[in-house]
Amino acid sequence: MERPTENRRIILGIDPGTNRMGYGILSVTGNRLQVVTLGDIDLHAIRDPYRKLRYIFDRVGMLVDEYRPGEVALESPFFGENVQSMLKLGRAQGVAMAAALSRDVAVFEYAPRRIKQSITGRGGAAKEQVAALLKSMLGIDYNPRRLDATDGLAVAVCHYFVSSSPFGESHGLPVKKSRPKGITWERFLKENPDREVKTK
Repeated sequence: MERPTENRRIILGIDPGTNRMGYGILSVTGNRLQVVTLGDIDLHAIRDPYRKLRYIFDRVGMLVDEYRPGEVALESPFFGENVQSMLKLGRAQGVAMAAALSRDVAVFEYAPRRIKQSITGRGGAAKEQVAALLKSMLGIDYNPRRLDATDGLAVAVCHYFVSSSPFGESHGLPVKKSRPKGITWERFLKENPDREVKTK
């Protein structure tokens, strides 16, 4: 797999999990999106929690080495009633981040509702709705019983949408915002003077 170029981006999206971690690789050339691959990492057989974290670190590192993404986007842990589950999920996300950062790849983080909103228009959409819309949008085949993979791809697509908007925001680390051709900040401020923040 070739490294990303100025006209081509490769984004790795990850849906962290302690039993199954989904991922999707998105290639972007101009405004054209193409799915390189998607899948999931089955962690059920690993009982020791620390060996599981090491395995996540190694596998994410292998994905980065193989597909050479320029950006890695992850779903952030959601706040639920089960504190222990949230803690385990946060650890899984942390080692996945560390694997990317250890290879000098930029990392971004998005809340679950933000990801669903960017794909379906509804923050409370079900996994099945997300997968169906990704299939329609990108022409992918997926296993309806293994939706962690499409969830991982959804994170990558969300990051593309947010980072391609001049006003997009991530829920986590800063996003480098690219602007469509023909739009400059000077033109935007001229047309929207109330948006400029002036300092003394």
